[in-house]
Amino acid sequence: MTIGASSLLLSRALVSGIAAMFSALEVTAVLAVCLYLAAHAAPLRVATLRCDVTPPPGEPLVWATKLTKIEEPLLAKGIVLEDGTNRMVLCALDWCLMGDESELSFRKTLAAAAATDPASVAVQCLHQHAAPWADEGACRLLEGAPTPLPHLSAAFMDSVRSQLAAAVHEAVMRLEPFDRIGTGQAKAERIASARRLPDKDGHILTRYSNGAKNPKMAEAPEGPIDPYLKTITLAHGDKPLVRLHYYATHPQTFCCDGRASSDFVGLAREAVEQQDKVFQIYFTGCAGDVTAGKYNDGSPQALAGLTQRLKTAMLASIADTHYAPAEHLVWRTQTVALPLRGEREKVAAESRAWLDNPKQTDGLRVYEGAMRLAFIERIDRPIEVSSLQIGKVRILHLPGEPMLEFQLFAQQARPSDFVAVAGYGDCGCAYICTDQAIAEGGYEPNASNVGKGSEAALKKAIQALLGQSATR
Repeated sequence: MTIGASSLLLSRALVSGIAAMFSALEVTAVLAVCLYLAAHAAPLRVATLRCDVTPPPGEPLVWATKLTKIEEPLLAKGIVLEDGTNRMVLCALDWCLMGDESELSFRKTLAAAAATDPASVAVQCLHQHAAPWADEGACRLLEGAPTPLPHLSAAFMDSVRSQLAAAVHEAVMRLEPFDRIGTGQAKAERIASARRLPDKDGHILTRYSNGAKNPKMAEAPEGPIDPYLKTITLAHGDKPLVRLHYYATHPQTFCCDGRASSDFVGLAREAVEQQDKVFQIYFTGCAGDVTAGKYNDGSPQALAGLTQRLKTAMLASIADTHYAPAEHLVWRTQTVALPLRGEREKVAAESRAWLDNPKQTDGLRVYEGAMRLAFIERIDRPIEVSSLQIGKVRILHLPGEPMLEFQLFAQQARPSDFVAVAGYGDCGCAYICTDQAIAEGGYEPNASNVGKGSEAALKKAIQALLGQSATR
């Protein structure tokens, strides 16, 4: 685990150790030095970054549909933080997912540009389904298949890394102080709904993202969700510098028709930025089993309604914001080894058969073939997760498509703190399910690359990221 703290805290610890070795008179002098250091401690600083990460026409979106029309640009938006000792980077991409070596290479790229360590960088996707997926190990497997499938080109991936590096480098050049942190939350009405619906016999029915096309799915209850959108604001005095929003639902109203779109979450984010005149970043929370399916039938009217309601929730959360001093930063990292969904050789053979069979759908060949094989090939490299703590505010950066339970678990573990959770980090593992969901079956466990025991492993990592004993 690595922890980044402010120069002031380091100075206090150093002075305290030295003071123990000296007389009372000398201690008084040392304390005077401590007060001087406190008055002249390096300020916390932040800068925003933004760049266009939309593929050019002809590059594929999920899963192999080539881009033919850009509804609006896909953006990478983030922040660089500095506490006088360390730098940290948070970045959110309007992409469906990024996993395995691509996720690691992006963190290395951003870290090099910020002159920090890759462990101090968190890259999360928003998970729109009118956007690309990135896993260069899986791309090589697609190229080697008997009938190759399209994937993001090496030239495009390199260009995105180059643009992101330039954006981070430029952000470092204009870091500015912040001394306050604000927190707010508001209920997001008629957006999220549970995807897993038990029938009267206890079987799991799936309400997909366009579930409202089926009147029965539209009429079914919302089910378990986290109704709150959370907002964190970094400010200098009375001037807000950046706002970070967190909400748990699949951000999908349509998919796989050749259009690139940031969907309702990106549209709402940019509309709020235009109205609020403050840089806005959005992160998707633990939405592995949460969609907008109760309220989305795939129509333009549904997209407009979801966009407006999310915008309303963001503005309400901003209005609810309360501020406190931003005194120091603590960055924590953990590694987590998630068990495979089955015996390694068997899973690899099944995935190879999907990949090599041209009669399978493109989605299965990509998702359950190449991407699963790529994850199996890196299984000995654990997944890295991280958290940022600013006083009583804690932000968790989790991998894959974690079920809602992990977000609720984190919030309940620190009930007196403001806990925000971003999912969709390293998505090589795909869905991260509870053991109960695995026993029940259904879409998510069937689409996951990891199996029973993942719940305990990730919850243990969450406890460590929250600064708790793993035995809690």
